[in-house]
Amino acid sequence: MGETAIRVPPVVPGTDPELAAIEARILAERGRVSLLYQVLLNSAPIASGWEQLLTAVRSQTLVPADLRELIILRVAVLNRAPYEFDAHVPHARVAGIGDVQLAAVREAELSDVFAPRERLVLELTDAMTREVVVSDALMARVRSEFDARLTVEIVTTVAAYNMVSRLLVALNVGH
Repeated sequence: MGETAIRVPPVVPGTDPELAAIEARILAERGRVSLLYQVLLNSAPIASGWEQLLTAVRSQTLVPADLRELIILRVAVLNRAPYEFDAHVPHARVAGIGDVQLAAVREAELSDVFAPRERLVLELTDAMTREVVVSDALMARVRSEFDARLTVEIVTTVAAYNMVSRLLVALNVGH
């Protein structure tokens, strides 16, 4: 097995009747069973729980789409997960993220092209992804900008996409 090969076999949708209900939910939410979900289908409980969590994060929170997509793109960059980055560029564009921001989110340091709220969320994303521990000072700035619900939803978005990117990288999905 080469270094770039997926480390577990993808499950071809429609080949296991026991997975039909999970595949149907994934199709309903995503419109397709992506390579990521084909890998996850090796474990029905994980695929099911993953789909529910990520659906909540992507479409049931109050996090504005532009902030959500900046978080996802930044996590993908920091964790060296190009599959995730590429998968979310179209979503980012729909959310209003332009070429300048797409280029800037790839840079090691955060640039001034981001609006103050975007920069704050990206600082939180960097802290959670790079350091894990978030300083009291940074969290106080987050809490001064966002209420408790949005704070939890933003933090969960960062955490969830760290989970996504780390699985993708560990299993060589999309490399």
